[in-house]
Amino acid sequence: MAYSFEDLEIGMTAAYGRTVTEADIAAFAGVSGDFNPVHVNQEFAAGTMFKGRIAHGMLTGAFISTVVGTKLPGEGCIYVSQSLRFRAPVRIGDTVTVEVEVTALDPKKRFVTLDTRALVGGKPVVTGEAVMMVPAKA
Repeated sequence: MAYSFEDLEIGMTAAYGRTVTEADIAAFAGVSGDFNPVHVNQEFAAGTMFKGRIAHGMLTGAFISTVVGTKLPGEGCIYVSQSLRFRAPVRIGDTVTVEVEVTALDPKKRFVTLDTRALVGGKPVVTGEAVMMVPAKA
């Protein structure tokens, strides 16, 4: 799916859900090079404030990229910026639901601003704002 800039309206929304697996964390560690033991070592993580392993915050952030790159605005859009506030940990087995909502449109630059949030059990785990450059109609 892809929206052109002219098709976008304030208030439009899209969502994506995914259950975080052991394989997701291992793959993200491998791709990113982030082998922080709080993500990959249960014995270490058990001694932290989290009392167990947690997913990489940027893995949850990547789920936001899934929504904006495939649903709203969709294919062809380009990230300009993304702010992220990590509010709670995500654990193996948690189902993360990412929601985005169009909050502003800048026709001169063809930028769309989206409120971005990732939820587990209805509670925010990551919040932020994305700005995307969106192609015009052909």
